[in-house]
Amino acid sequence: MAKKPVPKKSAVQKASVANNRPFVGLLVLVAVVGVGTLGYVLTRPTARALTVDPAIPAGTAEGYLIGNANAPVQVLEFGDFECPGCGAFANVTEPDIRERLIKTGIVGFRFMDFPLPMHKNTWTAHIAAACAGEQGRFWEMHDQLFAGQNEWNGPATTNPVKVLKRYAGMIALDVGKWETCVSTQAPTARVKANVAEGERRRVGGTPTFIIGNKMLPSDLLPSYDTFKAYVDSALAALPKTAAPATPVAGKKSAGKPGT
Repeated sequence: MAKKPVPKKSAVQKASVANNRPFVGLLVLVAVVGVGTLGYVLTRPTARALTVDPAIPAGTAEGYLIGNANAPVQVLEFGDFECPGCGAFANVTEPDIRERLIKTGIVGFRFMDFPLPMHKNTWTAHIAAACAGEQGRFWEMHDQLFAGQNEWNGPATTNPVKVLKRYAGMIALDVGKWETCVSTQAPTARVKANVAEGERRRVGGTPTFIIGNKMLPSDLLPSYDTFKAYVDSALAALPKTAAPATPVAGKKSAGKPGT
């Protein structure tokens, strides 16, 4: 059987095929570049918050003291830098406490690390503050972390170190030294020790305050007046010989507070 002759392409068809070749080549190039870009995005290292190294054991719980370690009333705050309630206390109530109770020698106040697992960036913040403490500026970083909490917390960023590095510069740290401390997580044992102390005391949430020998409920965010009432109660419970001496104008105190 004779084969049906194949029709020859017209000049117009030949020109169309020739014109489409550059376009097809461009599509192939775009596809290759797109796959390469996607591969880079999927494989490149991403900035993330620090995570706890389970291999590092807890050290000795110390917290971070502001005020007199021998003040008649000692206060512990188990706090989380990403906890909104802790931030509200630090920004609203704590300035009055520092001015009226800590500076006057009535209260010695210790912040104890208690980062909660639900907060994605809090471990990074606690390490950052502890590293600032290595340079004698824990409380400056403490204040800056709470003041800027909505700038570095979990909902705000996946790279809190970038923000906290700026804070390190703002509070006049040796930023290079601070960065090394943060990247190696050098204070991990100290932070873990504070957490372990909170667990030993059955701290269930943040902020939790222990004023004298009384633990405030973790759902109570104390005003200054409430806090002061607990301090007054702790003072009243002291033995009379342990009550702080009241300086008399023109005379020195008869003894050191707490002795």
